Amino acid sequence: MSADVSTVADARQPPATGLTYEEFLAWCDEDTWAEWVDGAVQMVSPASKRHAELATFLIRVLGGWAEAWDLGVVLGAPFQMRLPEPLKRGREPDILFIRTAHLDRLRTTYLDGPADLVVEIVSPESIGRDRGEKFVEYEQAGVEEYWLIDPDRAQAEFYQLGPDGRYRLVFGGDRGEYRSRVLSDLRLTVEQLWQDPLPKVASVLKDLGLGVG
Repeated sequence: MSADVSTVADARQPPATGLTYEEFLAWCDEDTWAEWVDGAVQMVSPASKRHAELATFLIRVLGGWAEAWDLGVVLGAPFQMRLPEPLKRGREPDILFIRTAHLDRLRTTYLDGPADLVVEIVSPESIGRDRGEKFVEYEQAGVEEYWLIDPDRAQAEFYQLGPDGRYRLVFGGDRGEYRSRVLSDLRLTVEQLWQDPLPKVASVLKDLGLGVG
């Protein structure tokens, strides 16, 4: 019994560097939180309860809006996003939105190309990557909107690509209303993100005019 457990544990250790993306996908299963960076595996820490609740809330709100207006698909982690060359990156954002026009990028286990909108919920472990490496990578890859939600600081930042291909901060703070360009004028009330417990999704969608009771 102990030998079997040891074998399983060894099998889940990150493999050596130099992996192709296909080799990484073959190693990584749906229970493994990891990203592919320059041919190496970069493990990602499991989410906290607050992080998971906020991600679920946003997925349901964004997904409800996207479904109501037939805009595309909203997906949550763990689901890979392979960024285009020359970036050798397979990232695992907290939330992805893919427009209907870009659904041909979807594969069984990953998105082959940039999402139209990416949401990262910042944690103490991820803050450097989310504000540094990923910010630059998503900008370079052409992710049109990038949301950074930091529940610990009660701070939200919403970036949109400008005509020059650079991110511009179009809204930031702990309260107010943000209107998404990619999600067809979805209105997000920022202070709702810090409520404990979070608002009922049905109530939020009803306030958005979707007629959900």
